[in-house]
Amino acid sequence: MELDLEVLDETERIGFLLRSLYQQHGFSRYRMSKFEEYDLYSRNKDFLLSDGVITFTDTNGRLMALKPDVTLSIVKNGRDCPSGVQKVYYHENVYRSSDAEEGFREETQVGVECMGQVDGPTVSEVLNLAAESLQMLSGEYVLEISQLDLLGALVDSVAIDETMRMSVLRCAEQKNLHGIREICREAGLPEGAEKGLINLLECCGTPKRVMLEIRKIAEEYGCEEAARQLGQCMAGFIGSEAEKHLWIDFSSTGDLKYYNGIALKGFLKGIPVPVLSGGQYDALLKRMHRKDRAIGFAVFLHRLERLTREGGEV
Repeated sequence: MELDLEVLDETERIGFLLRSLYQQHGFSRYRMSKFEEYDLYSRNKDFLLSDGVITFTDTNGRLMALKPDVTLSIVKNGRDCPSGVQKVYYHENVYRSSDAEEGFREETQVGVECMGQVDGPTVSEVLNLAAESLQMLSGEYVLEISQLDLLGALVDSVAIDETMRMSVLRCAEQKNLHGIREICREAGLPEGAEKGLINLLECCGTPKRVMLEIRKIAEEYGCEEAARQLGQCMAGFIGSEAEKHLWIDFSSTGDLKYYNGIALKGFLKGIPVPVLSGGQYDALLKRMHRKDRAIGFAVFLHRLERLTREGGEV
């Protein structure tokens, strides 16, 4: 019996199409409980998009939480994959406080996770799948890509302590180049110490336009491998329909305590916030005593409401 997509509302239809796409690429469905022990989230607050967590005490006296995130639950409940890559997708609701409105809201995500011996081809596969996901939603999209190992090395070249590092990262995320210069002067660094970082943040554009300069900066700071990885991922798009939708931007910082390597965000015309977000998070697995490497992304279905209300392509 075939599912009649006409009987589904728009969010259900999009979720079904994305799930079908991921199944076609060899991903298996991962299902989980609506709640986890609160300690999982309290120890990893920096990884969450929102600080707010709904908690309750269960019949055994444990403090539980309605899950505000899916990836943490998958990492916690999974096992290392010493050979190969475990590829899963999910379609789950999370519960978060919203910056735009008071109180909590239920939000729907569809996403993929790859855990195990994640290598260059796996990273490229996930990036291409992210582009396919965005193309399914709208022909007018941008897939924004960053390389956090390179960004982190340039930030560390000027940061004298963790407080300064976080301040510089906040400025990088806001593309506040003047703020970075001020922080470096206040720290007593010599004039021009931040030049490499400033140049990297100014390297935003299509891969064809900026990759040569990125490689030059990486070579100067001993980060050739990070630039090579980024170039390898971009090469995987050459000649494809998605190539014209790529944009490199190092202001996509993430939290470097959890994320590493490639980071990505997806944008659709008419929506001012990313509808897709993800990247590599080996550091999170290490923090949770796992040896796997990992990459994934989530599509935020609730953020598509504005587009579907206005009759967009979704």
